[in-house]
Amino acid sequence: MVATAPASQFSIEWRDAGREPECQPDPDYPEGIDIVMQDKGLSCKVDLPYPAKRCGAYLVRCLICGRGVVLSTAGRADDPRSVTMPCREIGEMQ
Repeated sequence: MVATAPASQFSIEWRDAGREPECQPDPDYPEGIDIVMQDKGLSCKVDLPYPAKRCGAYLVRCLICGRGVVLSTAGRADDPRSVTMPCREIGEMQ
C-alpha cells in the first residue's frame, strides 16, 4: 500500500554540488522521474522540489519511521520529482 504523505512528514534537504549539468536530459522523462524504492508493503510517496537548481542531491528522511534516502539531481527536466520509500518497521536497523 502506498500513501501520499504530507511534505511535513519528511525532512527534505538539497545539497548543492556547485556545478551546472554537462549532459542533456533524458528525453524519456521530460516532466521528471518518480523514484520507487519498493513496490510492495507499506510505503510513502513524497513530492520533491522540482526541478533542482543544478547538480546536487536531495537528502530525504521520514520524521516518523526514520527511513532515509539520498537522490542525485542535475538541474534538468529528468530530475526526481517524487520518491516512494518503504516504511521502516520499528526496531529495524537503519
